[in-house]
Amino acid sequence: MANSNGYTADILRVYRGTFIHSTQQTAVEILEDALLGVDVKGKIAFIGKYSEFDGLSEKFGFSPSEITQLAQHEFFMPGMVDTHIHASQYSYAGTALDMPLMQWLCTYTFPVESRFKDLEFAQRVYNKVVKRTLRNGTTTACYHATIHTDATLLLGQIANDLGQRALVGKVCMDRNNPAKYYKETCQESQEETCRFIAELLDKKYPLVKPVVTPRFAPTCTGALLGQLGAIAKNNNLHIQSHISENTEEIKLVKDLFPESKSYTDVYHKYNLLTDKTVMAHGCHLTDEELTLFRETGTSLSHCPNSNISLCSGVLNVRNVLNHKVKLGLGTDVAGGYSASMLDALRRALDSSKMLTIQDPGHKTLTFEEAFRIATLGGSQALSLDDQTGNFEVGKDFDALRVNVTAPGGPIDLIQSDGPKILLEKFLNLGDDRNIVEVFVAGRKVVPFTEPKPE
Repeated sequence: MANSNGYTADILRVYRGTFIHSTQQTAVEILEDALLGVDVKGKIAFIGKYSEFDGLSEKFGFSPSEITQLAQHEFFMPGMVDTHIHASQYSYAGTALDMPLMQWLCTYTFPVESRFKDLEFAQRVYNKVVKRTLRNGTTTACYHATIHTDATLLLGQIANDLGQRALVGKVCMDRNNPAKYYKETCQESQEETCRFIAELLDKKYPLVKPVVTPRFAPTCTGALLGQLGAIAKNNNLHIQSHISENTEEIKLVKDLFPESKSYTDVYHKYNLLTDKTVMAHGCHLTDEELTLFRETGTSLSHCPNSNISLCSGVLNVRNVLNHKVKLGLGTDVAGGYSASMLDALRRALDSSKMLTIQDPGHKTLTFEEAFRIATLGGSQALSLDDQTGNFEVGKDFDALRVNVTAPGGPIDLIQSDGPKILLEKFLNLGDDRNIVEVFVAGRKVVPFTEPKPE
């Protein structure tokens, strides 16, 4: 589409219909009969009411015939952001939920992760997990891989090829007494982390970046944590890890780091709490620790399915929000058995209601708040909210086209419902059958386009 009125990028697509997103002020903002334009760079060029068509079409150079009209029960919402997922654990997702965290890691996780030195196995698993999460509406994922550099680089390549926005982390761990076969030396971990970062950045993938990934304090020496903190600082990189998931883990950290005041203090001491850090779980964080999260700009990833499935604890999301700590949602595959962010959203609501059962004075999370946490909140937690998270002009068009009445889908409409009811039904009842198209940075990534035969 041509334009001659000073807009620097040509318009690629224009949509007309209902757009639902979150802002900092409003958990759910609904724009009915709106126009949204996506430019050739994949960014949102404009969003406005259809009644403003004349002015918008003149400024951006498009005609009525170039508008894609959404159907009656369709809407666009921002892509969902999975702030914590172990891509390497996807092969056993939906199983192995019969023991607590530390025993679970030794019995199930470490044996499977050790297999990723086999690149053929890694290719099979990583291709499936990226495709599955995209189909489920995850446009941005923050991935833990394994200690194997080449397999982790492969995950980055697959995410790039399939069009997912991703932070990808080579796991670092130089202490693992219960499973000595699955660890590195401190020097190996440092050197391989630097190789991973350099090689991934050298690929110049537009949407895939490295994230420094100490597994968690129990499997890292202080020396390694300090080196990783320095690597992240020197390269201005994201950091991800785990914290305060269950009480046995917290006791172990206290024994391993007796000089630290708290679990959070361990990471703080080694310069791992930054405004580009996301920590998973945090079920048992104290108010003092949450204050340190806020002061350092560190984010929390709420992983309710995993927290329930491994009997780890229940995060008080209301308390986290009251402390003004950035918060996103994570599936935490495979401690969380589902790779769907819709499941994570539902389990977050369930967890909040469990707290209300225990304390009727507890202010239960609303579905509107959960929607914001799954989209804009996740982008803020990963410090990517300048690029994605909602439909602000200038951000990338990361979006889901949702059809609440998709043929063969799980939702039955009995009466004529407004868009907010349609959103609530989708969040509570919908699945990948309702997500008819997925866009990342303006590129349609679902349905998948298979390579044409030679």
